[in-house]
Amino acid sequence: MENSSNGNDQQVPGTTNISVLNCIDLSSPDIQSSVSLLKQACLDSGFFYVTNHGIEKKFMDEVFSQSKKFFSLPMEEKMKLLRNEKNRGYTPVFDEHLDPVTQIHGDYKEGYYIGVEVSEDDSDSQKPFYGLNKWPRADILPTWRETMEKYHQEALEVARKVSRLIARALELNFDYFDHPEMLGKPIATLRLLHYEDRASEPDKGIFGAGAHSDFGLITLLATDDIVGLQICKNRDAKPQVWEYVQPLKGAFIVNLGDMLERWSNGIFRSTLHRVLGNGQERYSIAYFVEPNHDCIVECLPTCQSEKNPPKFPPIKCQDYMLQRYKDTHADLNSYK
Repeated sequence: MENSSNGNDQQVPGTTNISVLNCIDLSSPDIQSSVSLLKQACLDSGFFYVTNHGIEKKFMDEVFSQSKKFFSLPMEEKMKLLRNEKNRGYTPVFDEHLDPVTQIHGDYKEGYYIGVEVSEDDSDSQKPFYGLNKWPRADILPTWRETMEKYHQEALEVARKVSRLIARALELNFDYFDHPEMLGKPIATLRLLHYEDRASEPDKGIFGAGAHSDFGLITLLATDDIVGLQICKNRDAKPQVWEYVQPLKGAFIVNLGDMLERWSNGIFRSTLHRVLGNGQERYSIAYFVEPNHDCIVECLPTCQSEKNPPKFPPIKCQDYMLQRYKDTHADLNSYK
């Protein structure tokens, strides 16, 4: 599946080109209305907002505060926590190269990966995306680990709520994605992000984050007030048309990933998106949700027919994820 821009951008001055996204209230008792709104969004752009998700604003503010404290550390301290082969820890500027066709460098952002914590004596620790996280020293950033572990757990509960609405929208049982082989034992990764205070120059191949589609099932994105995220609903258009997604107070921006597009046989959209810097620092928190390592991603029975046979071959989740990370991240040996 193509995951990069072809560079034929339609440049829009300022932030006048704003995408209008559906907003789903997760506390609403009208489930059918929520499912209808979500389905429309999944067919149209694969992006939508969710509100009343259950994570308190005060706690969300604390997560952002702790994130800023980490990125404010001296580079030598951050590099002590450089990401390992299981993608846990710090990722410097240019570590990720999401759009090699168009970008002259990697992304102008730094990040920090936190995954599902599994002890070394657990048999699951041998799986590629399970293991021990890397944590800043408590004497440098007290309460940092506790804050991030709590957020990781609470975000997963939000993701499960969203997945139940998606299941209904796909005419599946509401708990389809709750099973152990799916989100009962998922690959779930929290990633703190900090974008440099430089303006992107798309015509010169300089981006906060290059054009890409996410790898997994869904992504929950919390942002500060700085506009930067853009989506392209039709990646094949020439020129491509990019629309800004505005931050919404107290809401998550949710987008579908490539696995869900495969599962739905291309009916639901995993949309191309990128980040343009405007000269201001920008912080965001992404929570990537994928199914169990051993989950076979193949066309759902409700998304295929004689006239619409499966478009993608079955693939094991961990195999797909390993290849996508390899394609988009720098070789760790380059830091030695």
